[in-house]
Amino acid sequence: MQGPASVGGVPAPPPVPAVGWIYTELVLVSLAAMLSPTTLTFSVLALVVSDHPKRTGIFFYLGAFLATLVVGVLAAFVIGDVATSDTPNTPKTWVAILDIVFAVFLLGLVVSYARRPADPKRVAGMMDQMRKVSASPAIAIFAAGATLANPGGFIPIALKTISETDPSASDYILEWLFFTIVSLLPLLVAIIMMLVASAWTMRVLERVRGWLERNARKVAFVIVVLLALALLRNGIAGLTS
Repeated sequence: MQGPASVGGVPAPPPVPAVGWIYTELVLVSLAAMLSPTTLTFSVLALVVSDHPKRTGIFFYLGAFLATLVVGVLAAFVIGDVATSDTPNTPKTWVAILDIVFAVFLLGLVVSYARRPADPKRVAGMMDQMRKVSASPAIAIFAAGATLANPGGFIPIALKTISETDPSASDYILEWLFFTIVSLLPLLVAIIMMLVASAWTMRVLERVRGWLERNARKVAFVIVVLLALALLRNGIAGLTS
């Protein structure tokens, strides 16, 4: 059996595992979480329907951010690098199966939502819910952010994906911080804009709300399908190698 190539009689170092496809998957799952129509709608409504949008937005964001971050910190020590594969570009068998399950679930979700027309009553219900939240004490707004604006169903995929990058505990936390920031980026940007130019930002958010009601699902579907295809590719690679 031939050993590794050598240069000048000195054995070359072993190849470094290629994890570019894993980071691509992490970016896709972060974008999918960011563009989730439900999260986007609740985030915009938290600002638009409130009599004190800055207060509501800040506590709503902090609730979502800290709740999501805690999950990643715990996972850094509980899950760690359990999903890391020793073979470059080929996930472990159980990870490959999980990738295919996630991919089928996401594609099924897209088909289900695509065939279901937007429900004005649901949007009206979300508005009523956020009006009640915005008029509540700060701790209730914080709790609402933790439950309504977190990345939801994309969290398990992100946990698995980061674990595949062979992270140390600190690396896991840093990568999870990236996922958390990206998934909540629209709300953070809106809050910053509001602190700089409140009246102008509120006008923009009113227009954004209308756009979200018409187009948010279409944009989210594209990203979710790309994520599903990436997961499917990884799963098939793991089962056929």
